[in-house]
Amino acid sequence: MLAGKTALVTNVCHFIGVAAAETLQSHGAKVLCHDQSFGDSQARADFTGDHPNLTLLSETCTAAAVDAAAEAFGHLDIAVINDFFPALRAPIESADLDDFRKGLEALMVVPFATAAAVARHMKPRKQGKLIFVTSAAPVHGLPNYCMYAAGRGGANAMALSIAKELARDNIQVNAVAPNYVESESYFPPELLADETALAKMISKVPLGRLGKPHEVGELIAFLASNQSDFMTAQVIPIAGGWA
Repeated sequence: MLAGKTALVTNVCHFIGVAAAETLQSHGAKVLCHDQSFGDSQARADFTGDHPNLTLLSETCTAAAVDAAAEAFGHLDIAVINDFFPALRAPIESADLDDFRKGLEALMVVPFATAAAVARHMKPRKQGKLIFVTSAAPVHGLPNYCMYAAGRGGANAMALSIAKELARDNIQVNAVAPNYVESESYFPPELLADETALAKMISKVPLGRLGKPHEVGELIAFLASNQSDFMTAQVIPIAGGWA
């Protein structure tokens, strides 16, 4: 499905990063992976030991990683912007503004800069797939998580606007919006091992289970393929019916 395609996955150590990279690779794409932690040699070694088939970039900045991937491949067909920031729980009246600013930087400013770098490489070739990994939280709404939902909601809006802007250049831009998907970034092993907490989470999901990262990866692979060439400017929840 993706034979001959080149791809970059950012922040691969977090959220849906590994699943996205492995799924794109399993469908034939050549994949480079970025994470800020890869500036540290031990972090690189640890990740390589766990994922020996994935190729890593050492750039600390996501925009620089885009440039490095395009240079390494000669061009860039697919970019998966997979950003992460903790979903901090706080009632609106006691939410910390510094935390809010940090969340907006991670979930809006950084992906904006990354998308700008992607556009500079894809526009001259008049083709490309730009996929944001965001969240279903702003689609449904989460009490006490307004800081996180606001950042993700901004990213969803940004994806829609960029999609309309880049459509004339034959670049498809979509956002995948997961929730209640198994990921250590948001659901650490100790939480999933707590039967009471797990049952409470599952009770909120109409399909009665948590999603698997590879299920999100397969949706990303579809959006990265030529099968989705007439699909752009969509925010697609993948949350078991919760959103």
